[in-house]
Amino acid sequence: MQFGEVTLYPVNGHGPEDVVVDAEGRVYTGVDDGRILRLSPDGQRIDVIADTGGRPLGLELYGDDELLICDARAGLLVVPLPGGSPSVLATSALGLDFVFCNNAAVAADGTIYFTDSSRRFGIANWRDDLIEQTAGGRLLRRTPDGSIDLLLDGLQFANGVALAPDESFVAVAETGACRVSRVWLDDGRSDVFVDGLGGFPDNIATGTDGLIWITQASPRVAALDVARRLPAFVRAGIRRLPTSLQPRPGREVGVLGVAPDGRVVHSYRGEIPGFRMLVGVREWRGRLYFGSLEESAIAVTPTIG
Repeated sequence: MQFGEVTLYPVNGHGPEDVVVDAEGRVYTGVDDGRILRLSPDGQRIDVIADTGGRPLGLELYGDDELLICDARAGLLVVPLPGGSPSVLATSALGLDFVFCNNAAVAADGTIYFTDSSRRFGIANWRDDLIEQTAGGRLLRRTPDGSIDLLLDGLQFANGVALAPDESFVAVAETGACRVSRVWLDDGRSDVFVDGLGGFPDNIATGTDGLIWITQASPRVAALDVARRLPAFVRAGIRRLPTSLQPRPGREVGVLGVAPDGRVVHSYRGEIPGFRMLVGVREWRGRLYFGSLEESAIAVTPTIG
């Protein structure tokens, strides 16, 4: 299904990558200069509630009064919802510093499930990881006592994270593999939740409708598939090219609403005028809120059917 009417809420910053909505309908996002913004429900007022000094990506509500931030440079952070200075929860796990802290989901007991996308490439070189297919992404779990353990390793650019509504499993997007994997939390076994996606999944989130919403920032790029099969020295040469000459994302974007049993309930795909690289999604009371890696606006849909 094509996207219908979409309203853009301009923000005073670039790259509002993820979005989260509180009980009052206010929208939170982070932009590439480090600021955390809060928009009024109609998008008319914007307040700066924090500055991470890094690059905020995934956002989640954390308890009743804090916002959890995955900052690609500063690590796993929290900030008071009314505003204030961020506090650091973690910058490393299991003997390895985070290279690319990306996205998270929070369980009812405060356990945090989050991704470190790559062992090798940080956010400034995210394209390089997709070219090289380093399989260095991790899905991690931080318990309320502060300890961190590893749930999945060897992920192809670990990205968005979402919990099943009953918290029976945690899902993680593998951007480089065009799939969403999952870990069952009762016994730790892992399998594939959604495979063979026609585009690159980025952030994912569990909606108030009980569906897991999956972004597709761009259709698959044929030139990237070719580059991945080339010898290592040729791939290295491609990575040194100007961005304009490297394999580039397409303008078409998509989102899927998937039931916990894997059924696709909603599927939207197409171009949104003035909005590309749709990498964040949040369903809240029947509306979809989209974040972008490249734009200076959040997109909002009417109530979906």
